[in-house]
Amino acid sequence: MRLTWHTASLELAEPLRISRSVMARRDAVRVCLEHGGLRGWGEAVSSVHLGLPAARILRHLTALRPVVERLPDPETAWAELAPAGPVGAELPAGVLAAVESAVLDLVGKRTGAPVHQLLGSPLPPSAATARTIGIVAPAAAATQAGRLAATGFTVLKVKAGSPDPAEDLARVEAVHTAAPAVDLLLDPNGAWTEEQARALLPRFAALGVTAVEQPIAAGRPEALARVADTSPIPVIADEDAVTYEDAAALAGRVHGVNVKLAKCGGVRAALRIQAVLDGSGTDLMLGCLTASSLGIAPAVHLVDRARWVDLDGHLLLADDPWSGIGGTDGTVRPAPRSGLGVLPRAGIPAGVAR
Repeated sequence: MRLTWHTASLELAEPLRISRSVMARRDAVRVCLEHGGLRGWGEAVSSVHLGLPAARILRHLTALRPVVERLPDPETAWAELAPAGPVGAELPAGVLAAVESAVLDLVGKRTGAPVHQLLGSPLPPSAATARTIGIVAPAAAATQAGRLAATGFTVLKVKAGSPDPAEDLARVEAVHTAAPAVDLLLDPNGAWTEEQARALLPRFAALGVTAVEQPIAAGRPEALARVADTSPIPVIADEDAVTYEDAAALAGRVHGVNVKLAKCGGVRAALRIQAVLDGSGTDLMLGCLTASSLGIAPAVHLVDRARWVDLDGHLLLADDPWSGIGGTDGTVRPAPRSGLGVLPRAGIPAGVAR
């Protein structure tokens, strides 16, 4: 097998402001695994929050290359790259997720099966995805909400965490007025104190918010569980639920866990988290980083397992270099092809020269 990669820049259509940062672009490393005349693809994106700059991604891929290229076939690579195995355990979650994606894509193409079948779901999954509205003025949020609802979105996620909570309340009210039929999710990205969360969540619930992600700063899961215990709407852990152990500790104590493949380490890690949540009263949310359709595709093959789906990272881009997971009408679904089902636009480099 041959492992190569290529780094590109993903530009957002407009900067996305959340409580802790403003993002206008990020680096994406496209991973290509070749065997028997076929190519499997994956994508790792840089993340300051996750401590994964592009340079670190490249260092790990360089170290991984001789290991992968000694393996006889992608099926062997699938076994060797298990998250808890000696190779997978040494990789950052985002890198492991990208390489695992490439292996899955390649195995699917070799067998003629889409990834969701390889993972045990015989029917093509599809789900309504949330579409994110950043921290913007209420009038701008209302305009976005009305446009998105008109194009088919039934779930909108509104970012919160302004220094003055009144600004967040005004933004949510404007969105609800402009798109009264949509489900509203709220995401302060951990901007509130426990006391603020207790005071604010009833007010947001009255404005139509149906669930909230990570209302308080990460690092105090006991406090998050207390907020969930009294909240009038479901509380979903995100920054407090990075690993399997995090999710297991919160199972039954919050209403949901946001699983991002780049955060947990890929589809097998996500399925392991789903298993530990099953029957606990804590539901699965599938989220993502801002990435291309390639980076988000593996999660799309899991959407039939989640209560909440927030896979809109590709929709935030000015120019998505891949296609195959839909989403522009508010619904994500894999294209009816083997492997991940994604296709590169013309001119996408296959990888770096060896």
